[in-house]
Amino acid sequence: MAETSAISKIDTVIFDIGNVLYRWDLRCLFAKLIDDSEELDWFLAHVVTPEWHFQHDAGRPFADMVAERSREFPEYTDHIIAYSERFPESIPGPVDDMLDLVGALANRGVPLFAISNFGAEAWAKFRPSAPIFDLFTDIVISGEEKLIKPDAAIYELALKRFSRRADQCLFIDDRLENIEAGEAIGMPGHHFSNAVLLENKLLALGLF
Repeated sequence: MAETSAISKIDTVIFDIGNVLYRWDLRCLFAKLIDDSEELDWFLAHVVTPEWHFQHDAGRPFADMVAERSREFPEYTDHIIAYSERFPESIPGPVDDMLDLVGALANRGVPLFAISNFGAEAWAKFRPSAPIFDLFTDIVISGEEKLIKPDAAIYELALKRFSRRADQCLFIDDRLENIEAGEAIGMPGHHFSNAVLLENKLLALGLF
């Protein structure tokens, strides 16, 4: 009975964005600019790396990052500039079946929110191409808030802004450490791998 009671409290879904709703891979952009596969691998491991990109997610401006990295790797200045100017090309499209799932939840009246590690400038470039987010009541973007998952502060900010209790929300993310951080403040999580398993979870919760 206790488990059923806990499940019945969940009436809201909070999504991550990258590699949950939309695929993200820096290779999708830079494969257009670097033909040699070995050079491309080296570039993505040493120049424009996910770890370096995460500085933008945490709130650092493109201009500062690009200037600093270009001084470090001057031979790749044009590529580093492309990172900031052509960022949406690193997002090749939606994750299979996920936009349909979001639409189905919206049609059922399930409140939808998002908490995403996403740079403010990158989000501004990408958001106009993704009308699915019109279905979301609110979205917390790490780069705008200068808070980043898995810091508990970004979850607490989001719940306050969303006017939700932690225990009434299902939080969906592809990174286990982000799920664990949400669960640590009482927010049930689903470690995302594909739409089928998520749909099964939502069915079990009576949300789908």
